[in-house]
Amino acid sequence: MYAAWLGHTTVLLKLDGVTILTDPVLGDRVGFRVGPMTVGLKRLVAPALRVHQLPKIDLLLLSHAHMDHFDLATLRALESRGTTVVTAAKTSDLLRPRRYAAVKELAWGERTRIGPIGLRAFEVNHWGARMHGDTYRGYNGYLIEAGRYRVLFGGDTAATTAFRALRSSRRIDLAIMPVGAYDPWIRYHCTPEQAWQMGNDAGAEIFLPVHHQTFPLSREPRQEPIERLYGAAGREPERIGLQRIGQEMKL
Repeated sequence: MYAAWLGHTTVLLKLDGVTILTDPVLGDRVGFRVGPMTVGLKRLVAPALRVHQLPKIDLLLLSHAHMDHFDLATLRALESRGTTVVTAAKTSDLLRPRRYAAVKELAWGERTRIGPIGLRAFEVNHWGARMHGDTYRGYNGYLIEAGRYRVLFGGDTAATTAFRALRSSRRIDLAIMPVGAYDPWIRYHCTPEQAWQMGNDAGAEIFLPVHHQTFPLSREPRQEPIERLYGAAGREPERIGLQRIGQEMKL
């Protein structure tokens, strides 16, 4: 199992020969498209890889339709008949499905299989509207299973007890958990301490903290989320697998 943090919640995963990209956002800005340009928030740090530098992607995994997670410019650039997309309920209309191998929507509790990869969507504490009026759109976390490996992708979430339902006799090898944008958005985004607790609730071994250091979404200092996460980890700092954009790890 291999993982690299490319920035925000974009993680490049390789599990049993399958290459997965979560919430791909690899442009300089996120926001509204106006012709060839994007009007919106500018990145604080460049992505670790650009689209043309990526390996072939077998699976795009999309948590919800917010513009900093569901970037249409990046998704257009990644269109391929060799790539499958799994996304939240009632979000596939934002894509051009015929340009991918398949596009599958999952609601909470639903499962699908992409080759050797099993996926289950679960409820998180967030919301899915891209604009003010489309509140019907879904929003997911995902449990990814491939052979001996289990990976948790938390997407975006505030504090919730839902992660407890993921615990089983098999550990979760890697938990990709959001840790930033909680000040003042605590109703929609968890603190690092809450992310640590939710990952532990699920039975996670290693943490990959995301959703920090990338976009100016909130008021907390840029390094505060990772510093607080290490504080939460206490005597187990080795369980935090990555802390900087561009780092990679193998299990």
